[in-house]
Amino acid sequence: MTHRILLVDDDKELLAALEVKLLKEGYQIDTAPDGEVALEKIGTDLPDLVILDVNMPRMNGMDVCRALRSDDKTRDLAIIMLTARDDEVDRILGLEFGADDYVTKPYNPRELVLRVKGLLKRIYHFQDNPETQEYIQVGPLSIDLGKHQVQVDGQVVELTLTEFKLLTHLIKNPGKIKTRDF
Repeated sequence: MTHRILLVDDDKELLAALEVKLLKEGYQIDTAPDGEVALEKIGTDLPDLVILDVNMPRMNGMDVCRALRSDDKTRDLAIIMLTARDDEVDRILGLEFGADDYVTKPYNPRELVLRVKGLLKRIYHFQDNPETQEYIQVGPLSIDLGKHQVQVDGQVVELTLTEFKLLTHLIKNPGKIKTRDF
């Protein structure tokens, strides 16, 4: 499985260098120059991991992280924060806002790649475990429980949270009578 990573940073040179490094590791990469663009991209095509700079114009990384964690569709999205701030308070805030990891600049590119690999391995090992399976396939219908995403014949279908929960419940309990409370 090729993992998709969204890189979010207003520093074009750093973004390009990190993109090249992660492409060489076999990841699919998308980029965004600021938090607003990142949220738009995440809203239309959910990545497996977001690497997010803290200090950006228009919407900083802390606000993006907080927005992602407060949305049911993105609350479990893997997030690594990057920042030039080496202050302990900033690191603690980043982790409290929901970042899975926090890396200060300048960083060793190899270390960042290893952190990415480790985080994705932990997340997807958990999701591939049959006891915690988060993916259902029924004919042309695909449901990704972790990403709250439904596809029919490969096309994403937008559902409200209630519609998503109802569909999931119906698929998991075929042939059973359902009440309004399910």
